[in-house]
Amino acid sequence: MDLPCGVFQQNYAQDMAIFRTKTQWGILAAFLILLFTSPLYLSDALLTITIVIGITVISVHGLNILTGYCGQISMGHAAFMAVGGYVSGILCAKLGWSFFAALPCAALSAGLVGLIFGLPSLKIKGFYLIMATVAAQFIIIWVILQLYSITGGPNGLSVPRPKIAGLVLKSKESYFYLVMIFAILATLVAKNLVRTRVGRAFIAIRDNDLAAEVMGINVFGYKLLAFFIGCVFAGVAGSLLVHYVTYAFPAQFPFLDSVWYLGMLIAGGMGSTSGAVFGVIALKLLDYVVTLAGPAASAAFPAFGGPAGAALGLFIRGLVIILFVIFEPRGLVHRWELIKAYFQLWPFSR
Repeated sequence: MDLPCGVFQQNYAQDMAIFRTKTQWGILAAFLILLFTSPLYLSDALLTITIVIGITVISVHGLNILTGYCGQISMGHAAFMAVGGYVSGILCAKLGWSFFAALPCAALSAGLVGLIFGLPSLKIKGFYLIMATVAAQFIIIWVILQLYSITGGPNGLSVPRPKIAGLVLKSKESYFYLVMIFAILATLVAKNLVRTRVGRAFIAIRDNDLAAEVMGINVFGYKLLAFFIGCVFAGVAGSLLVHYVTYAFPAQFPFLDSVWYLGMLIAGGMGSTSGAVFGVIALKLLDYVVTLAGPAASAAFPAFGGPAGAALGLFIRGLVIILFVIFEPRGLVHRWELIKAYFQLWPFSR
């Protein structure tokens, strides 16, 4: 991170710090105050969108570690969320576990299932690995449908709301705080993970796995570790999602969500923790705007009727991702870095 003129690092701890100046700490404090007071002035619809954004950020952080940093493309991320969601839901609904006891089990279960489907990464890569993860999406959902007596099959499973010290989180406002705490923790874990030896090994494998192996990196071991960590994040997100909806059902985790998660990484900036956050916020807010514009689209094109408004969201999201791939392949985070560099160098930015 570039620093203002006259600011220097005097030790290694300062050089490794995420927030280095008083201005950065001030911006962080202002952001946290704004975030945690937002339920006071956000509408019910915007509060719902914010909760969904927080849950999606957790999941996309896991995909970013797996795909953005380690280079292992996964198209079955929604299915790993389903594993976490169903494990947490079953433990709470049928065995009477508390949410905070079931959550680690859900995350671990999703990670272990991710290890199983990560095993082919030893022999295959690229398109073939994509197809293996696509298979994971359909296999996991098929298993959920077959275990009718446990999961409820296509009818789904009723899931209780989380409790804290006997207090049930019934309102959206209370659940908002729970989700935001987990989203912030997930962001900090993801940010610090990629700065460790493990993160550097992931990046080496992504850039050139053969060169990484020559340097002594256990390529297969780190690939499996990336699958495990990425799916742990997905498991946490899936658990938070089903407890928010208070119901778990297979249609909650469609294959199309796995595609859009990858699209969020492309829009935000793959291989960047900030990019994962930017991409989720941008596309989720775009969805909200398109939803508001849907009735107007149906009125403008009456020949198409209701489907015009429904298809508008898919069309706009697909168009946005294509435009990012063509004109801004490094995503929103790259544009943000250019803006910061402009103001840091102003008035000599040219």
